[in-house]
Amino acid sequence: MAHNEKPAFPMRINKYLALKKHSTRRGADELIKKKQVFINGRLAVLGDKVWETDAVEVRFRGKPAPSVYFAYNKPRGVATHPGEEDEEGSERIQFPQGVFPVGGLDKDARGLVILTNDGRITDRLLSPAYFHEKEYIVTTKKPLRSTFRQKMEADVRIEHEQTKPCKVEILDENKFQIILTDEKRHQVRRMCVALFQEVKDMHCVRIMNVELGKLGEGSQRQIKGDELKEFLESLKL
Repeated sequence: MAHNEKPAFPMRINKYLALKKHSTRRGADELIKKKQVFINGRLAVLGDKVWETDAVEVRFRGKPAPSVYFAYNKPRGVATHPGEEDEEGSERIQFPQGVFPVGGLDKDARGLVILTNDGRITDRLLSPAYFHEKEYIVTTKKPLRSTFRQKMEADVRIEHEQTKPCKVEILDENKFQIILTDEKRHQVRRMCVALFQEVKDMHCVRIMNVELGKLGEGSQRQIKGDELKEFLESLKL
């Protein structure tokens, strides 16, 4: 949804709660199951739709948990996407209580993942309506062609989608840095395939102003202070 595009009503209640920054859509379903969501004074049920004029309330029981944010250095082979943990050779990631990965990396990638219990940031960080930089260092199995940078930086057609321009720097004959502002699922791998390359290693080193730095593999650190302030301000929160 573009910044100036009006939301379409009627809208499913879980989408509405995500739009209003109460939670993610999945989190909204949980709130509904816990009987904490009301539409015009009536208890909401899964699948309800609301109009713009409806009064929607979320009645939390007790004090809501404070929002926390972590930078996590995901090793290769660890699953963060639903379903991947069931794949052969996958390890299940153990998150701090109550937090979840935002976006995450595919099982064969490694590097920075944001963990949080704040459902408001999910759409802000992942929606194509917003532009937030993500930086990767990518190693390919074959040497890069002389035209690789030019073609990657333009727009690559992957299946039925056209990617948006990105920034690419060639680091050596098999390695490049790429900065995306709009990332589709498995986009870097799919772009490489479209340009007759295969990814050997993909390492996420930065998401917006949050950098992986020297964080050890499998370790996490809390995002706080000025770093957190800049991160949330960039998300307009």
